[in-house]
Amino acid sequence: MSKQQAPVNKNDVVEVTIEDLTHDGAGVAKVDGYALFIPKALPGERLKAKVVKVKKGYGFGRVLNMIEASPDRVEAPCPVFNQCGGCQFQHMSYDAQLRYKQKQVQDVLERIGKITAVTVRPTIGMNEPWRYRNKAQVPVGEREGGLIAGFYQERSHRIIDMDECMIQHEENDKVIRQVKELARELGIRGYDEEKHRGTLRHVVARYGKNTGEIMVVLITRGEELPHKKTLIERIHTAIPHVKSIVQNVNPKRTNVIFGDKTKVLWGEEYIYDTIGDIKFAISARSFYQVNPEQTKVLYDQALEFANLTGSETVIDAYCGIGTISLFLAQQAKHVYGVEIVPEAISDAKRNARLNGFDNVQFAVGEAEKVMPWWYAQGVRADVIVVDPPRKGCDEALLKTILNMKPDRVVYVSCNPATLARDLRVFEDGGYETKDVQPVDMFPWTTHVECVAWLSR
Repeated sequence: MSKQQAPVNKNDVVEVTIEDLTHDGAGVAKVDGYALFIPKALPGERLKAKVVKVKKGYGFGRVLNMIEASPDRVEAPCPVFNQCGGCQFQHMSYDAQLRYKQKQVQDVLERIGKITAVTVRPTIGMNEPWRYRNKAQVPVGEREGGLIAGFYQERSHRIIDMDECMIQHEENDKVIRQVKELARELGIRGYDEEKHRGTLRHVVARYGKNTGEIMVVLITRGEELPHKKTLIERIHTAIPHVKSIVQNVNPKRTNVIFGDKTKVLWGEEYIYDTIGDIKFAISARSFYQVNPEQTKVLYDQALEFANLTGSETVIDAYCGIGTISLFLAQQAKHVYGVEIVPEAISDAKRNARLNGFDNVQFAVGEAEKVMPWWYAQGVRADVIVVDPPRKGCDEALLKTILNMKPDRVVYVSCNPATLARDLRVFEDGGYETKDVQPVDMFPWTTHVECVAWLSR
């Protein structure tokens, strides 16, 4: 269908019925077979939409007025929901989100993985799906009136100045508000991305939900932080539970948040938190799950699928700071963890010592290289657990796992599409997908985590 043949033109107003949702939460309507993607529209809704962009095979629209709303539609409680890009689903009831996430996983398993024999379980949600995030990373900028801080507007780098985010823990909101006020009072300049000027680029707040400990990270463009002494004193006076104030220096023209240099300005290098019975040390740059309550649910599920009796050897590929490894170590004979990021492995070793585990061993490197080396040393894994980044497992790693022939594989995924692709490889290599459990780690967003269990 060429642009000329598209049945709609830019600025046309069309009446449509929404048939489905895309993976990023936009409504899908068809006009004479031509797909129109309409953000913030829900399946079953009849509405009038304005066409805002026309491409060869599909176009984009926006809701003008609702003719018939979905019973799943709710009033978004957040005042900046329509500007901010942080949440996609505040206009949709929580039950409907959980059903959508289950359907999304089922659909991609069938479409991409050609896996039809397994029924995806209902998504495990939260009793209280607000205020769950234990870490806020907030960009800082300037506007006529001075320093501002808040999240980016959807699909832009324009900062929406805000003092409260409904999915952040209240303690994080408090930290961001205090630092913003103090920086304004002291005349510390926010960062100008275009001109690469100003001092304060980001404020990061980390909160140990089960310990109450708080870390404040000030990310600056250069080493110099004006009024540093006063700022530090006033932060730890204003925020009683603060245990750590850290500066990270990022001099580069980049949208990567952290730079390479981190120094403690006041207090400790780490704060602590617990997931279940396990204690974790968290530094400014540690990877630590942002929803600890649902992380426990996710890891308990991984543990159930691993079905350990105490006699097994387990390999945890992509082990990070050892969160899953230590959960597994509670019930396994021995756990080997591998991760490519050296700092994460240092954290993993520290966390193992902190909890007194002596049946865990960690190595730095690419899993697809380290695992064959372990195999050559006589390590035989009964269970292999993978928790890869969004892009899924490395092809060489999948081959390595198939060569090692563990009895079962537990796959923890943050991207259903790459999960489906990788499960197909396992199925073709002699494994059967037995069970898939989605877990809602990020309510009000399109993201869904899953745990899948494969048996040889």
